[in-house]
Amino acid sequence: QVQLGESGGGLVQPGDSLRLSCAASGRTFSNYAMGWFRQAPGKEREFVAAISRSGVITYYADSVKGRFTISRDNTMNTGYLQMNSLKPEDTAVYYCAASGRVRVGLSTTEEHYDYWGQGTQVTVSS
Repeated sequence: QVQLGESGGGLVQPGDSLRLSCAASGRTFSNYAMGWFRQAPGKEREFVAAISRSGVITYYADSVKGRFTISRDNTMNTGYLQMNSLKPEDTAVYYCAASGRVRVGLSTTEEHYDYWGQGTQVTVSS
């Protein structure tokens, strides 16, 4: 089991950058694949980015590819989502998630994730 807590959200202008953090506790963080999802008002939660246990493999939704970077520091039990060139359509509550399932090395499917943070609000507006 692992507990997750997001931080770093806030209000920024289009084109600005923001870094979200996901602090993990309870178990060795390197045992869990990790992902970021987001949910805008009136919309379904959608996949943003995922990273393997070692951090070697990453994957991004087309909507954020080239702008967002997912990373992790297993020595600090922390995952990150660096968001650059933010757009108004990036406005959402962002959630980090972790999967300890052996068969899941990296996943875009939220059903594969067992542990979720409480979310942090990101608002991009002029």
